[in-house]
Amino acid sequence: MKLNFTGISDPGLIRANNQDAYYIDPEGRFFIVADGMGGHAGGEQASRIATQEIQKYLLEHWKSDLSSQELLEVALQQANEAILQDQQNHPERADMGTTAVVVIFRSPDSPLCAHIGDSRLYRLRASQLEQITEDHTWVARATKIGDISADEARNHPFRHVLSRCLGREDLHQVDIQPLDLKTGDCLLLCSDGLTEELIDEKISSYLQEKTLMEKIALNLVEAAKEQGGHDNITVILVAMDD
Repeated sequence: MKLNFTGISDPGLIRANNQDAYYIDPEGRFFIVADGMGGHAGGEQASRIATQEIQKYLLEHWKSDLSSQELLEVALQQANEAILQDQQNHPERADMGTTAVVVIFRSPDSPLCAHIGDSRLYRLRASQLEQITEDHTWVARATKIGDISADEARNHPFRHVLSRCLGREDLHQVDIQPLDLKTGDCLLLCSDGLTEELIDEKISSYLQEKTLMEKIALNLVEAAKEQGGHDNITVILVAMDD
């Protein structure tokens, strides 16, 4: 299966700095999106550290005997440790942290996704868009157990409160799952700057446009900005072609 991919990141219309970071392996082996928090310098630093540390670990151990699951788990734990170390070295960034969503294609294992926080992975199959990851947020949990509705969650004052992120001493679990992918599927990795502005139905309509992937990614970012662009917006698209 051949992969076609592209990525774009935009500061949006409100924030002066871009605290998102992303990385696309030139060979299409793995993809990373991180959304930092903790002030301008802290957020930028946290997402940068996470992206660089995950990239570095994956590249150095890609051909090791580690399973893909172990590889991903250790990569994110290494990123967490690097952020914690930076916090100790720079107390002014002590509250910084970052989300992360990572997808790897490593033979002979099936593709895997690891994530922490509220950056998301979606899969478009035919005309059906499915959110693959589950947000690590207060509102996601409250919605799951029925305390609030999905509509209430979109505008809830606690919707940005994360229950898990990189940059915390108490990080004990990274969610990792295999991906069911077929020819014709398209993956979307994104920060919440996209999903805060566009509902899933709108995202799906853009992903189904018959145009270049680079244009689709740009259109998604521009659509989020037209809805306010209140946060940084990062998009990676990965299409499974024959």
